[in-house]
Amino acid sequence: MIAHLIRTLHVSPTVFYALLFGTLIIGSLLVGFGLNRLLHYWSKKLGDGWGQMVFSLLESLCMPLLFIVALYIGLESLPLPPWFEHSGSKLVFALAVLVIMYFPAKVIVLALRRMGQKDPQMLRITQPAVFVVQMLFALLGTIIFLENLGIHLTAVWTTLGVGSVAVALALQETLSNLFSGLYLLADRPIGTNDYIKLDSNQEGYVLRIGWRSTVLRTLGNNYVIIPNSTLAKATITNYSEPELQMSYSLPVSVSYSADLQKVETALLEATQEAIRDGLQGLLAVPPPSVSLIPGFGDSALNFSLNMQIRQFTDQYPVQSDLRKRIIKKFREAGIEMPFPTRTVVLDKATQDLLSRDSQA
Repeated sequence: MIAHLIRTLHVSPTVFYALLFGTLIIGSLLVGFGLNRLLHYWSKKLGDGWGQMVFSLLESLCMPLLFIVALYIGLESLPLPPWFEHSGSKLVFALAVLVIMYFPAKVIVLALRRMGQKDPQMLRITQPAVFVVQMLFALLGTIIFLENLGIHLTAVWTTLGVGSVAVALALQETLSNLFSGLYLLADRPIGTNDYIKLDSNQEGYVLRIGWRSTVLRTLGNNYVIIPNSTLAKATITNYSEPELQMSYSLPVSVSYSADLQKVETALLEATQEAIRDGLQGLLAVPPPSVSLIPGFGDSALNFSLNMQIRQFTDQYPVQSDLRKRIIKKFREAGIEMPFPTRTVVLDKATQDLLSRDSQA
């Protein structure tokens, strides 16, 4: 039947089998493209979920798998030239290695992208992680392919090992910042727009956590750029977590002769008036309170006026306004805010010396 078809078409057997082989390959690509579009449609229709993940995986694999199957069938069933069969078998092997490496890489990439979709803050990790995974599997596939072709890479590994040590030593600080940035992005002790303060007294809003450094914007509208390795080792106070609302204590000192009940009443009245006037940043709930803490000072009684403020930066206008109101209330109630005093006692020899000097 095939010989009759060759005579009918008036072509040589070599050309006929080449055309048949080409038709098989093109047909597999067309079928693969059709399946690709169909699976792509269903992956979009299913939305976010495991079904969408499975269809996305099959979508990318159907065309190369059909191509490999068609290539293998053609090489096994058609009487092709030996050189063509040899080259084709190498191509089949290379594509098989590619698919074997591509499948787990695609699964990991889809899982990482799914994590990024669920939590946008993870995109800084998932996006570079996707690139790293793809490069690692591509490198592994290339190594397997070359080894099976008889190309040994022992000398290359030795060279790369020595070079890697030299590069690691040269980029030690850079790599430290890089991995510290990964830690900050993964552990998330801080986030964008958080107001933080370090044990080295740098403080501000977190603008960006990069691969090498983290950028803070201070209240003075300046940037503080901190290496990630420094930030990872620092003791950080995050004033935006677990919530923006925070408590604040305003220290107030009065004379030992002051009426303690009057002091407490004046402080609470000043705070409640500020709340009624709508002082921005000062919260009514929970209500303010007064405590005799830290208590006994060298020349004054030290009170603490406790209140709730909306966020860390609101403490500054709240402090200023409340101090003005407290001074006014104290003056109306006759409550004294003493200055520190010191009593100097002189011994007799010093008194006699001063007396002689004054007489002279």
